[in-house]
Amino acid sequence: MRYFFLTFALIVVLVISFFGFRGQMFSGTPLRMFPDMDDQDKIKTQTASAFFADGMSARQPVAGTVPRGFEPDGSGHSFGNSTSYLHTGELDGSYGDGMPEELGLNDDNLDAFLRHGEERYKVSCMPCHGESGNGKGTVAVIGIPATRNLADFPRSEYPDGKMFHTITHGQGLMSGYGYNIPVEDRWAIVAYVRALQAARQVSVEQ
Repeated sequence: MRYFFLTFALIVVLVISFFGFRGQMFSGTPLRMFPDMDDQDKIKTQTASAFFADGMSARQPVAGTVPRGFEPDGSGHSFGNSTSYLHTGELDGSYGDGMPEELGLNDDNLDAFLRHGEERYKVSCMPCHGESGNGKGTVAVIGIPATRNLADFPRSEYPDGKMFHTITHGQGLMSGYGYNIPVEDRWAIVAYVRALQAARQVSVEQ
């Protein structure tokens, strides 16, 4: 046992002498076991670079690159820049109600649309708003202030367009999900929330 402690003490001394005490000042290049991205292989903006033949650090996009959200022919909108009802939830300066025509909903695909809305709701909304939309999700269990009970959203106060806008941009303690949830998925969540609200108004059999 005595030799064990002596060996251990010797190892500690060797480690300290090799790496130095934390915070010690020295002029040599530090030996970093975990650099944590302190030093990166990068080129600062608008500086020359000998890596490329033309000496320029800024590069043109690869041929055929299309901005996110746009079609190859240049049509479409990125990050919801469109002013259409589909992308804003607004019609003529006020919030609209109902699903956008661009979704192409009909009797054949409505069930699948609602199931998709349920899936996306459980991923992004249920932790706060709860499985039934009563505002008692996981965050309420750990003591975070209760979130809005979606079941008591009067449609006159929160038409579909306003609910879509709230999901996109956030409200109160809720941050916006416009960059996390695609446009069609946000509308699917709105439709599923309406289904949750309707389910509270009918009997179990219905």
